[in-house]
Formats: sequence, structure tokens, C-alpha cells
Amino acid sequence: MTMNVGGKETKREDQEMAEEVKEEDKSRFDPYEYSCHILLENTTLEKANDKSFPTDAYLVWYNVDGKELLDVTRSHKKSNIFDMYYDKYKKDLKRIDWGSGTKSPSMWGYKQPEKKKRRKS
Repeated sequence: MTMNVGGKETKREDQEMAEEVKEEDKSRFDPYEYSCHILLENTTLEKANDKSFPTDAYLVWYNVDGKELLDVTRSHKKSNIFDMYYDKYKKDLKRIDWGSGTKSPSMWGYKQPEKKKRRKS
């Protein structure tokens, strides 16, 4: 059976297959959908307490297979981080704390451009 969609004839089977592909895409985990950026995954507390991280970085503790893991994640809102980890790990999310970074978030990762050499005349 065919349908007229946007002036084009398409088969109903094609539409059903497209919906199945969309459901598969949902199973993949993308932190950018939550406005988050994971800086370190499955790290130690010594590495997570680095002062060179931005001030909007959070420490996230969660359990996977009985092991407690630690991530360093940054976002403007703590609720975005909670939503992301709760959707991924559900009840295994333990706590979210402030990181110990001291860099301004707008200047974190900024590299100064190289200065061009001036010709002497």
C-alpha cells in the first residue's frame, strides 16, 4: 500500500522501517542531548580533584555491577547532569558534588592564538 506524503508516493513498509531505526537511535547515549560534557569517565578521586577543570564541573558517583565509579561532568545546571545519569543508570546513581576546578568556564580550554611576527622595515 502506498501513501502520498509531501507529494511523493511512499510505501507503508518504508515508513515502518524508518520508525524502527529511530527507536534504535534512542538506545545510544549522547550527553550533548542533555547539555552536558563528560570530562573524565571512570576516574580516581585524585585525578578528579584537579584544579585545572572549570568551576561548573561536577563529580558524579554511581554504581555499575557492584563497583562504585566516578565521573567528572560539566553543565550549566546540576539538574541536566542528574537527568542524564538517572536516564542511564536509574537507581545506581549515588550522588553529585561540586568539583574542585578553579578555571572560568568561558576560558576553560581556550588557546591563545599565535602572534604573527612583524616585519622590520
